[in-house]
Amino acid sequence: MEYHLSKKPKGVKTLIEGFPGMGLIGTIVTEFLLEHLKFEKIGEFIFDELPPTVAIHKGELVQPLAIFYNEKFKLVILHAIVDIKGVEWLIADQVSKLAKELGVKEIISLEGVVSEGGEDLYCFNNKKFEELGAKPIGESVIMGVTASLLLREKNLSCLFAQTHSSMPDSRAAAQMMEFLDKYLGFKIDTKPLLLQADIFEKKIKDIMRQTKNTQSEAERKQMSYLG
Repeated sequence: MEYHLSKKPKGVKTLIEGFPGMGLIGTIVTEFLLEHLKFEKIGEFIFDELPPTVAIHKGELVQPLAIFYNEKFKLVILHAIVDIKGVEWLIADQVSKLAKELGVKEIISLEGVVSEGGEDLYCFNNKKFEELGAKPIGESVIMGVTASLLLREKNLSCLFAQTHSSMPDSRAAAQMMEFLDKYLGFKIDTKPLLLQADIFEKKIKDIMRQTKNTQSEAERKQMSYLG
């Protein structure tokens, strides 16, 4: 696994990674940002470890792992719509490498965590998050790309939204988006956020379902070849 950059911006302040996880929080939030702020695609991840799958949405190709840049906020976003189970360490290595190459000051990891009825946001390794109202994590077990990055990056800020399901959770994503808006000063109009989040939820759900169906079909054909 490696990444390719078509452009190397200077002075990048923040890198936000939103890999699929509980509630698809990171994927929905990064999708919302890409739709509401001016980003340009500057690269993509190339891999042999995952099925060669892409999605087409509204006649346009959606890269499974792409890198975007916003000049105004000096912000890089890693947007993912593919299941990355089993390659978390490889992705963490590439994210760390990318952050160093671009001189990123802070990496923000967005995650969903299982909720037992609450709707609070939780954080780790960022005092400003706490000042804005996120609750610091005292005891927890973290897995996936976020866990891999925590073992590699000292400047990693983690933000967790409680979600009630493994299905796309637009409301939890909207709550996280509003928080990031305050933290990074995007000044995005958040009044229609829940409505927009529902739209994005459907979009992401459709893309993920198509991706999963394609992977299942590929596995079925492989089994038939072997049989």
